[in-house]
Order: sequence, then C-alpha cells, then structure tokens
Amino acid sequence: MTNRLIVYEAPKGAIGRNDFSVSVRTPGQEWQQLFVYEVKVDMHNVRSASMVYFDMEGTVEVQVTVLNQEVDQAVIRPLSSQIPFSSDENRVAFSLDRPSKLSIEINGDRFSNLHLFANPIEENVPQQDDPKVLVLKPAIHRTEDIYRLAATPVMPGGKTPEVIYFAPGMHYLEETILRIPSNTTVYIAGGAIVVGSLVCEHVENVQIRGRGFLYLSDFHRFSAFRGIRILFSTHISIEGIMTLDPPHYSIYIGKSEHICIRNFKSFSTRGWSDGIDMMDSSNIEIDDVFLRTSDDCIAFYGTRWDYHGDARNLTVRNSIFWADVAHALMIGTHGDHHQDGDTIENVLFENIDILEHHEPQVNYWGAMAINAGDKNTVRNVTYDNIRVEEFELGQLFDLRVVWNKDYNPVAGNRIENITFRNVSYNGKNANSNRIYGYDKERAVEGVQFINLRINGQLIMSPEQGNIELNEHAKGVSFCE
Repeated sequence: MTNRLIVYEAPKGAIGRNDFSVSVRTPGQEWQQLFVYEVKVDMHNVRSASMVYFDMEGTVEVQVTVLNQEVDQAVIRPLSSQIPFSSDENRVAFSLDRPSKLSIEINGDRFSNLHLFANPIEENVPQQDDPKVLVLKPAIHRTEDIYRLAATPVMPGGKTPEVIYFAPGMHYLEETILRIPSNTTVYIAGGAIVVGSLVCEHVENVQIRGRGFLYLSDFHRFSAFRGIRILFSTHISIEGIMTLDPPHYSIYIGKSEHICIRNFKSFSTRGWSDGIDMMDSSNIEIDDVFLRTSDDCIAFYGTRWDYHGDARNLTVRNSIFWADVAHALMIGTHGDHHQDGDTIENVLFENIDILEHHEPQVNYWGAMAINAGDKNTVRNVTYDNIRVEEFELGQLFDLRVVWNKDYNPVAGNRIENITFRNVSYNGKNANSNRIYGYDKERAVEGVQFINLRINGQLIMSPEQGNIELNEHAKGVSFCE
C-alpha cells in the first residue's frame, strides 16, 4: 500500500493550545507540524484539551512533544487499539498503519489530553473550479445569500451549483443557520472552520462532508442551536466533519429516514449537549464516530416535540464514546404518552469502545442504558463486542421500565429481547447494575448475557456480576 499523508493549515483566527507539539510524516520523509486546536470538555468543570487531525493511508509516524511537563506515564486509548509507543523525558512516538481516533494521556490526565484523529484519505473530493461548485471563501456569509446562490442559475446554460464548498479559512454565517436545499452537497474542506449551524428540513439527497468543522463555542447567540439538524428528511449523509461545543445536540434527527453518519467527531460542554439524538426516525446508520459529550453520546427515542412515531432499524458500529456526563448509549425515555406509546426496535450496537461514564445522579447511571418511559416498548436490542474501560461514576448497564417524573407523565410499557454478547468491562463495578420491570404488566423480559466479562472474569450469574433484578425482571440468562 502507498504511504500518503495530508495535513491542513489552520485558518487565521483558529484557537490553538500549547500543551503539545505534534509532528507527522510518512517513513523517510520530512516531518510536518500540525496545528493543535483547543477543544473544551466536561460540563462539570469546563476545561481545555487539545486536538489534531490529518488524513492518511499506509503508514504514518507520529511524534508528540509534551511542552509543560515531563512524561512519567503515558497511555494511548482506547486500550483496544493496542498501539505500541515509546516515550522519553517529554516525548511520545508511535506509528499508525490505519486511520484511528485516539486519546494520548500523559501522567493520568484525561482532561488536558491530546485527541488525535487520523482520517482516511478522502475520495471524490469536489473541485473548486468545477462549474457545479459554489465556493465560499473566508468571509461573513449571510445565509439567505448562500441559499439564493445555491438555488438559482449562476452558470452559463442555466445550470445551478450542486455543491456548496467552504474553502479553507474562517466562515462566519451572519444569520447563524445555513438551510440546505435538496440534492445538494455541503463540503467543508480541511482547514475550514464554519461558525454556525446547518439545517436539513423537509429535504432529500443531501451530503454534508469534508474535513473541516463547525464551531459554536463562546457564541451566546447560538444558545438554542444544534450543530446539525435533520428534520422530516430522507437520504442524508454526514461524513468526515467535526463539531466543537454545540450548545445542544451535535446532530439532532427528527422524523427522518435513511440517514448515514460516518467518521464524525464532536466535543461538547453544556447541558443537553448530547452527541447524536434521534426522535421518531428509522433506518439510521452511525459508523466510525468519536463523541466526547457532556450529556448522552447516543440517544434513541420515539415521540418528542413535533416528531410522532416509532423508531426502528438503528445501527451504531466501529465507534468510540466518552460521556463526561450521563450515558454513552441511551434508549427509550421519550414516547407518545397521549396514545399507546411507541415501539423502539431492531437496534444494534457493535464494535464499540466506551472510554468514560460520569454521572452524579443515580437515576441517570448506565454506560449502556434502556429506560423505557412514556408507554414505550423497547425490544430486539443487541450490544455486540462492546469494550468498556474504567469510568469515574455510574454503572455498566441500566435496564428499567421507568416513570421518570422529570420527563415522563406515565411509565413505560416493557423491555424485551435484549442481548449482550462479548461485552467486557475493566473497572471497579462498585455500583449495582439494574434490571427492573415497573410492575407485573410492565416487565423486563428476555435478557441474555453471552460471554460477559468483568475484569476478565466470565460472569455466569447476577450475583457474580453485581446485577440487581427485581420481581418484574424475567428470563435473564447467562452463558459462555
């Protein structure tokens, strides 16, 4: 395989950090220094961490110099990546043979760490000189002007642009929101920062892609905004970009179908700043994402607000989740309590690393949680090949039919047919894991643990795994 490396210059005005100096190269070539961006983390105590990114193929060598302390101890997470490294007084060096999303942590510090995103090389990149492409150069852009240019003929022959291209640089959306029309690609190039939010509403066939990012930190006028909203839409894809500190969800999906999210990264620090939340939507594929959020990383719901109905066929795979607050994986809180509730079904979580779960409120514990409220039924959920590292505060899983009086006018209906296969957890397991039905009619039924391991030990009973069952939990089984 050919060794390839693409690095991106940071635009003027980008906010950087000076905790680390990071250089990369293909073997035998010159070192190239990366710009180290500031990313904010952890709502409980907002702090600044570091982030770098580049694109690669083949083999790339990485050299990290720690600028403010000596290296007594270093770790590269997720631990499952098993990346060998060397370290000396103030340097950590390693090689990558595949795209990766990593946290480099020095002397046990998980908050002033370095996030490194090695993306795959992009394919079929829009070209700025293509007559179908509208290039938006660094400037303040009124979103109504962008929409007008994208939706009216601007080229010879009466053709319209098919791609809105944010070139490298800073882009300020004066109206804060860009509403994307159908059959459009929004391309945010590497080295581009868009200060604002993107909306897909009542549209189809939209791509949002690139290597740049949306920046919503430190702007009070964005207080009610999400990074990307997908509402009443179909066939929408998001690939390769990043959001930094959205006030609410990084990606918010309502009443939509056939959504594909791939190689997406996000950081957040504010209340209700979940990663990817979905209401009343189906046929959702989330693949190869990294979410470090100050509320649920992933949440699947039924009815909420203007979005009414069931949710099904939901897949999350090959991803890394870091919940500085609340759950990594959450299902079930909201539904149609005015009618007969909703069904959330056919959910797969596969090949996932959970790096953190920290929640001081007992009612919101659970790195993996199903809390069926609002008359909801949650069924046919599989957790397959999930690796949970030691976390600060919470519990491994929480399966409950609940009446959460903060959010639910009524209790949920039931939880059934849940499978945990090849789940491993290395940590204290001090807080009991819960499997609770609400009452005789609103039960949890059919929970299967296949090769559940806690600190390397095969768990074959509730007592062995510190798992509490109430009288309304039925059909809980363990096997190798």
